[in-house]
Amino acid sequence: MRRPHWPRRVFAQLLLSQTVVTVGVTAVTAGLFLAPVSRELDRDAMQRALSIAQATATDEVLARAAAAHDSVSVQHNAEQIRLATGASFVVVTDLDGIRLSHTDPAKIGFRVSTDPEPALRGESVTAIQEGTLGRTARGKVPLRLADGRIVGEVSVGISDDSIRRRLLSMVAGILLCAGAGLAAGTVATLVLARRLKRRTHNIAIADISALLVEREAMLHGIREGMVALDRRGRIRLANDEAVRLLALPEDCAGRAIDEVLPPGRLAEVLTGRIEGTDLPAVRDDRVLVVNRMATADDGAVVTLRDRTELESLVRELDTTRSLTEALRAQDHEHANRMHTLLGLLELGRHEQAAEFISEQSGSHAAVAAGIAEQVQDPHVAALLAGKAAVAAERGVRLAIDPGSHLPDAAVDPRALVTVLGNLVDNALDALTGGTVEVTLRASGATLLIEVSDSGPGIPPELRERIFEEGWTSKDAPSHRPRGLGLAMVRRLVERAGGRITVEDGPLGGARFSVELPEALHPAALVEAS
Repeated sequence: MRRPHWPRRVFAQLLLSQTVVTVGVTAVTAGLFLAPVSRELDRDAMQRALSIAQATATDEVLARAAAAHDSVSVQHNAEQIRLATGASFVVVTDLDGIRLSHTDPAKIGFRVSTDPEPALRGESVTAIQEGTLGRTARGKVPLRLADGRIVGEVSVGISDDSIRRRLLSMVAGILLCAGAGLAAGTVATLVLARRLKRRTHNIAIADISALLVEREAMLHGIREGMVALDRRGRIRLANDEAVRLLALPEDCAGRAIDEVLPPGRLAEVLTGRIEGTDLPAVRDDRVLVVNRMATADDGAVVTLRDRTELESLVRELDTTRSLTEALRAQDHEHANRMHTLLGLLELGRHEQAAEFISEQSGSHAAVAAGIAEQVQDPHVAALLAGKAAVAAERGVRLAIDPGSHLPDAAVDPRALVTVLGNLVDNALDALTGGTVEVTLRASGATLLIEVSDSGPGIPPELRERIFEEGWTSKDAPSHRPRGLGLAMVRRLVERAGGRITVEDGPLGGARFSVELPEALHPAALVEAS
């Protein structure tokens, strides 16, 4: 014989289990209610029997008849009381416990079946006892004359059948109430089960377990960050990549975004206060692309893509493209110069040709030599040399302040190149011609950087907004968003414990000033000096 299978569907298991629980609870509740009711009915019957016995014992005529052993008179009075009160029996005995009355006259003259001694000693007794008339609730009291002398016992009994009839009359109502409760519980369970069926798409318990395992594997295995938020903006779930990209604490679950992230664009995007798709944001030195999608329960799912390396590659590509364009222009310029040189030689002006060659070959070498003399760090020197060539192609003069000096002692050359490169790029983008001046000075282990331009400058009301992620006054190219360079510069500077300011510069445009403490190795500075 095959054993019945437990239902696999969630709603079926809930319906079956809740129905079993409801039936069990209803049955236990009914039983627990009936037990004290039965005891209370027994106590009520014993108290009623005792009251009848006490009332009977006050009958002076009955007491004198019992004292005279007049069983006929006692039997007559006792039966009248029994019929009037509805008791099962009213038994009167003498001092020896011999019956003087009974519902069965044949038993008169015999000793009672239960102990009469407590009542004959003057005590009132109530009990459930088994006698010749079966199980009854009994009340026993002493029978006294007017002078108080005990002459016998009065025992009154109420049949157990009458008690049970009263209990059965109450059971119907109790069971009716229990049935109503059971029906209400079953209906509520059915409604809940149907709702759960819709919410769980009628899947099985084993499928839920498999889905949870697969979800955990996917969430923590993908290389994109994902953060799930509830309707109050609190983090419900964050996968490993999101924790890494956002530098979230381990106990981030259940906490609001504003509690685990500093104020700024990233927190604004994650909470939905800034809307859009593929929104750029910066976290420390990382460039992130953020997308936020609302869910049916008024929560949201946020995905994060790390564009730091891609952004770096794009910047390198921009620099390479600029250098390529500069080389292409220089190729045309070189051809023009060769034609000029050829003309001078054909005209026989050899001295002018020699001077022309010396002049042209020395100009570029002089720029590179001047940069290398003032800037000894190879990374920064190479950056400035490349930017000088790009600036020359754009018709902009990139100059190094004569008082500038940077020893080869940078603690983090990559961060320094990022800061200086973004500031120079920002200055070049603001010009169609003119001058960009760079100043580099070491003050102990602190590095001071200034980048000035002769452009239109930055209005005072915009000098804070330019450092916000995603904000720009320029048209963004198709291959990457703008508004990240200055934001990244500020993050890098502040993370190093420095500061960056912008003000009107000496060239008529803007001047960016950066102070980077502990940016230079003290030991290398001593060797350089």
